[in-house]
Amino acid sequence: MRFAIVSHEFPAHSRSEFILTIPPIKVSLKKQSETDFLNVFCPETDTGDYKHRMNSQTFLLQLLGILIASRIFAEFAVRLKFPSVIGELLAGVVLGPSLLGWIEPADTFRLLAEIGIILLLFEVGLETDVMQLVRAGAKSIIVALSGFILPFVLGFALCFWVFGLEMIVSLFVAGTITATSIGITLRVLSDLHRQHSHEAQVILGAAVIDDILGILLLALLYEFSLSGNIDFTESGKVLLFVVVFFVLAPVAAKLMSAIIQRVHSASDLPGLIPTSIVSLVLFFAWLAHAIGAPELLGGFAAGLALSRRFFLPFGMAMHGNPGFNEQVTKQMLPIVNLFTPIFFVVVGLSLNLRQVDWNSIFVYAFAGSLLLVSIAGKIVGSLFLREPMHVRWAIGISMVPRGEVGLIFAELGRVNGILVDNVYAATIIVIALTTLLPPFVLRAFYNRYGDRFDETG
Repeated sequence: MRFAIVSHEFPAHSRSEFILTIPPIKVSLKKQSETDFLNVFCPETDTGDYKHRMNSQTFLLQLLGILIASRIFAEFAVRLKFPSVIGELLAGVVLGPSLLGWIEPADTFRLLAEIGIILLLFEVGLETDVMQLVRAGAKSIIVALSGFILPFVLGFALCFWVFGLEMIVSLFVAGTITATSIGITLRVLSDLHRQHSHEAQVILGAAVIDDILGILLLALLYEFSLSGNIDFTESGKVLLFVVVFFVLAPVAAKLMSAIIQRVHSASDLPGLIPTSIVSLVLFFAWLAHAIGAPELLGGFAAGLALSRRFFLPFGMAMHGNPGFNEQVTKQMLPIVNLFTPIFFVVVGLSLNLRQVDWNSIFVYAFAGSLLLVSIAGKIVGSLFLREPMHVRWAIGISMVPRGEVGLIFAELGRVNGILVDNVYAATIIVIALTTLLPPFVLRAFYNRYGDRFDETG
């Protein structure tokens, strides 16, 4: 999901290409008189604000810190039998404004993180059984719609009628807890070697639909916050464009990949596959954004097109060259593994827990109630599926993480003066808990009921 981060004011973009400008969270930084080490990590301007246009020395050192910290924390997490994504998220929390304050989620790192999530979805698409994804379509729709509508309705009711918040505030808080972070869930399933399972296909389809619905809801809330009215016509156009893109993009990507394959067989220069495939992925990510869809859908569509068996409409199939597909997978994996941890670290960097008033009773009461609604709203819908109970719970738990998507909603509300003070702080607590806890719960759940999944296939 792409949101440019530029200023405190909303630009006059067209509604069909919805881009928000959200500034990074400001925190109190160390004074320059402490150590040169901290000064390099936390450069300051004359006014004390963080310098987002960092020089090359600062960028290289901070990127070095992100890469090393993500690896070290991920290694510790794995040794402790936790998902590696937990380590990467915690690396961001430790390095960022929540604890040490050495690194801010500057625009440069957000762009690298965006490339990371796009490439992660490319890898997911590359390994996806398209027929299995299609068969899971109806169940994915049920999970996505229930996991979107229930949290929104329950969250709005809690804020508006129980805590007496204003309508626009209640709408933004409710919108924040509708999101699902597809990247966090898929990384955990991959660590558990469940990324090819039936429940993973249901989760993947539901998360993709959830992301599209999140884009539409964010556009509607943005318009409502400015004018007090909602124009469903423009949102309907965006939805139509997204559906057309998702149908046609994999077909176009498949044709382009055939050209890449022929050029590769005739070329003597090394490195053609990673260069051309990354270019293909970035092109479709840009195309997705151009029509109003999340960029990660472009990466996913490109990955689907290069999967081992690509399903076309009307029962036709294009069988790729298995040798070429293996080369793509082998040569793209190091690139994916380089950028993906940056995404999760930046999610951790974006959580500023110093903004929370830990002495406020309202914060604890509101955050606790909102947390229960956030979890229940995602899990309840999956319980209506015609699946074994353990599969239903696995799907429900996997839909709980909010991550970067929830932060975008919350930050939009904060920048526009809608979510302020304790309401914003409580929302951040809920996002943090629904981001950090589900990977632990999901790991424990699979460890406890793994034999049942093996029995059901």
